[in-house]
Amino acid sequence: MFHIGGDLGVQRLGFGAMRLPTEPGPDRQTSLAVARRAVELGVTLIDTAHLYGGGANEELLAEALYPYADGLLITTKVGVARSGPAGEWKLDGRPEVLRDQVDQALRRLRVERLELLQLHRIDPELPLADQFGVLREMQAEGKVGRIGLSEVTVSELDQARKIIDVVSVQNRYNLLDREHEPVLTACEAAGIAFLPWRPVAPATTGATAEIAAVAAELGATHAQVALSWLLDHSPVILPIPGTARIDHLEENFAAAHLHLPPTHLDRLNHLSERA
Repeated sequence: MFHIGGDLGVQRLGFGAMRLPTEPGPDRQTSLAVARRAVELGVTLIDTAHLYGGGANEELLAEALYPYADGLLITTKVGVARSGPAGEWKLDGRPEVLRDQVDQALRRLRVERLELLQLHRIDPELPLADQFGVLREMQAEGKVGRIGLSEVTVSELDQARKIIDVVSVQNRYNLLDREHEPVLTACEAAGIAFLPWRPVAPATTGATAEIAAVAAELGATHAQVALSWLLDHSPVILPIPGTARIDHLEENFAAAHLHLPPTHLDRLNHLSERA
């Protein structure tokens, strides 16, 4: 159990909903079943975003799970919009855009307040104070409970914390990709939740053979080893593996019960040097 912001208790293995198909048809029905099964397995944190289908993913989760179980946190992200020259997706941290996406999320998720809202990306074309300032305003208005960031550097995190109380960071991070280790260290020092996206490294490097060997020795899968390593690596890490299949979902969440012996952890800890 980890308490985001010091008071919002969630299990340390969450679920990323990005991969769930939202178009009408059999795949959508499977998506609904996957979301419901995640909650049955004990998931208390589900991650989505406006970017995922322009809000369609948020609507899917509401259809699957509303009214929400006690303690279930659905966190969403804003700050990417179809505002490019040809209507393509681009980073957009304009205050009016962030406000509109929050209002849409409240409606789609059928809630009066977003308990955790994350800025999907910092818009490099706008002052940080403008982007963080409007998030703080919406928090004061009661639309947002807590604020997090995604894909930030240590410097950006430091600057943000001068304006807002940052309770979570969602950066790319896994067993073979530890580029953001300094950000994780900063989060540990401040008690900030670290939600690694892409938590299971793709099986495309020479280090994969060592992961497979560890998995075979422990009677586990590559994904289970990768997720268990994350949970052991830092007390502030909350992985959010995503899938559109129930069998993969159940496989992922069995990782919460996998114990990695010290000798195996030592072997895994050295893998990023060889990746």
